[in-house]
Amino acid sequence: MVYKQRIVDFLKENLTDRAFSLWDGINRTLPDTWEKPTSSTGKYHKKLNGEVPTQAEHVYQMLYATKKLLKLFDIECKTINSDKLFFAVALHDSLKYGELGTRKHTDNSHDRLAANMVLSNKNTFLKLFSEEQLQVMDEAIRFHSGRWSTDAPKDFNFKGYEPTTLFIHILDMLSTSDLIQTDIRE
Repeated sequence: MVYKQRIVDFLKENLTDRAFSLWDGINRTLPDTWEKPTSSTGKYHKKLNGEVPTQAEHVYQMLYATKKLLKLFDIECKTINSDKLFFAVALHDSLKYGELGTRKHTDNSHDRLAANMVLSNKNTFLKLFSEEQLQVMDEAIRFHSGRWSTDAPKDFNFKGYEPTTLFIHILDMLSTSDLIQTDIRE
């Protein structure tokens, strides 16, 4: 439960006020899978101690690292551009257990489901983000699994994609390989 609350606190502190209001509303409609493991079988995403982190721990790690690396993109915190990155991270695995969050095992097409969910709520997101920012967020969520993404062509590479897309993929891989350190020490 600590990581779920950390995500809310992190976003409240680091999103613009309008973005946090949007996040709060979206989070109320998302399936509450924060405490489910990132790997439903326990075969993947293991930490050094052999445990599989929760969805919340994984997302918190990525949010924490994103904030530390905003300067890579010359982005200041509490701006619409940082909001875009934080939203992409916060939503990338939001439908990992399906649209209702009731699947026993993780959904291999969760990247597509989450991106499509964002696009199906386009008018809501456009109250905060521009068309271009929404497209970048969609792409980063849709292809956060890199070459393993549901919609990735066979010859997928990151050439021609937004740098944000590669960034989110790298953070996802770092977290699933237990390579991100945060302010929480276990």
